[in-house]
Amino acid sequence: MTDNGDGPTASDWGGPPELSAWEALMWRADGDPRTRSTGVLLERLGGEPDWERLHAAMSRVVARLPRLRDRIVEPPVPLVAPRWSPDPHFDLDYHLRRIRLPGTGSERELYAHIDADMAHPIDRHRPPWEVTLITGLADGSAALAFKVHHCLSDGLGLIQLLSLAHDGAPDHDPHDTGAATDAHSPATPVEVLTDGLRTGLAETPGTLAGVADGAARALWSGLGDPIGTGRRALAYTSSLGRMLTPPPVGRSMPGGGIGYATLTHDVSLARLRAAGKAGGGSVNDAFLAAVLGVFRRFHALSGPVPEALPLAFPISTRAPGDPEGGNKFSGVRFAAPLAEPDPAVRMARIREFVRAVRVEPALEFLDAVAPAISLLPGGALTELSATLTASTDVQASNIPGLDHAVKLAGVPVTGIYPLGPRPGIAAMVTMLSYDGTGCLGLTLDPAVVPDTAVFARCLREGVDEVLALAE
Repeated sequence: MTDNGDGPTASDWGGPPELSAWEALMWRADGDPRTRSTGVLLERLGGEPDWERLHAAMSRVVARLPRLRDRIVEPPVPLVAPRWSPDPHFDLDYHLRRIRLPGTGSERELYAHIDADMAHPIDRHRPPWEVTLITGLADGSAALAFKVHHCLSDGLGLIQLLSLAHDGAPDHDPHDTGAATDAHSPATPVEVLTDGLRTGLAETPGTLAGVADGAARALWSGLGDPIGTGRRALAYTSSLGRMLTPPPVGRSMPGGGIGYATLTHDVSLARLRAAGKAGGGSVNDAFLAAVLGVFRRFHALSGPVPEALPLAFPISTRAPGDPEGGNKFSGVRFAAPLAEPDPAVRMARIREFVRAVRVEPALEFLDAVAPAISLLPGGALTELSATLTASTDVQASNIPGLDHAVKLAGVPVTGIYPLGPRPGIAAMVTMLSYDGTGCLGLTLDPAVVPDTAVFARCLREGVDEVLALAE
C-alpha cells in the first residue's frame, strides 16, 4: 500500500468510518461466547526482540494506520451503524504488552496462555486489538500474539496489515517516523446517531429515486422479456433457498464449551499444491480434504464415522478497488464427505461444491439482510447469530499469506498461525501461507476434544494422507 498518486495509501487501511452491516452484526453479537468474533494471529519468532525496538516499530505501525487508533462508538439506540472514531485516550502501552511464561516454557504452556487470552473478551471501549510479546520459551524463541476482533478485518485484510508491519515487507520504510494524524475528531454516541440519521435522510430521496428508476427499468425489462425476467427471479429464489437451508446432515460434535484448546501444524505448500494437482484440484481443495481426513480419524477413535460433516468456510467477495482491511466475504455451508477414505474423491466433491456455490446468485445474501438483522435487540441478535452457526461442526479457512520471509524488530518470523474465533462450533481450522509453508492454526472446544495430544496425531495423519497423493 503505497501512495503513488492513483492508489490507496496506508492510511486508507480499514475502509470508511461506518461499520458495514455485516461488521455491525459481528460487533453487536459479541457479548455471548457462542457468537464472539475475536481471534489471535500467533507469530513465532526466532529469538526475543529488543523491547524498545519492538515498541518503536509498533509506534510507527499505529501512526501509519489510523484505524488501529480508532475505537468503535455505538449510537445510544441501534438505529444506525456504529462508527470507527479516534480514541481520545489511545495508549499504545495498553495495547502492547509483554509477559514471560512462568514455568518451563513448553509448547503446551504457550498454548495454555493463548487459550486463556482468547477466552477473555476484548475491551469494547478501546480499539479492538491487543499485542502481547511472549518470552521464556524453552528453546530461547519468542512469540507475538496479535489479538483482534473480526470487525476490524477479515483474513485477507490482516495480510495487508502484515505487509506493512514487518521488516522486509514491500512497503516497510525503516526511516518512517509515522507521525500520527487523525482525519476526523472523536465522536460521541449522540453524534453517531444524529449524523447517521441525517445522512440517511439526505440519501433517502436519491435512494428512492434509484429504487423508482430501478423498478421502472425492471418493469420495462420484464415487459420486453417476461420469460427471462421470471427465470432470473426464480433462479435467485432457488439460490436463496439453498443458501439459507442448513446442510442436510446432523451435527456429530455439538460444541457447547466456552473454552479454547489451541494446536498448530506446518505443511509444505509445494507438497500440498502437488497433492492438489495430483487429485485434479487446487491447494484449497487439498487443504479441505485434509481437514476432513483429520476429523474422520478423530471420529473413528470413538465409534462409526458419520457419512458427512457439516462444514462451513468463507468465500472471498473482495473486488479490485475495494478498501484494504475491513471484511469482504460470504460464508457457505457444506455436507462434506467425511466417511470417504480416498482423499482424491473428497477433493473432487469439494471442488464440485465450490464451483457451484461461487456462481450462486444469492451468494452475498447476508449483505442484503444484515442491515435489518443488526438492528435487532441485543438478545434477539445474539440468538439469531448463534442459530446461523449452530448447524455446523467445523469452520475452515485458507488465507493466502506472505510469500517471503519477514522480520519483526530485527528478529526472523518463523511462522504465522491464524487462530480464529470458535462461535459455538467444535473446531475452527485455518491455514495461512508464509514463505512456502502452510501454517495451520486450530482452535478446538475442549469439551469435544479433551486430549489435544491425541487430536494432534489425527492432525498429522490426516494431512500426511493428502500429501501422499503427490508421491
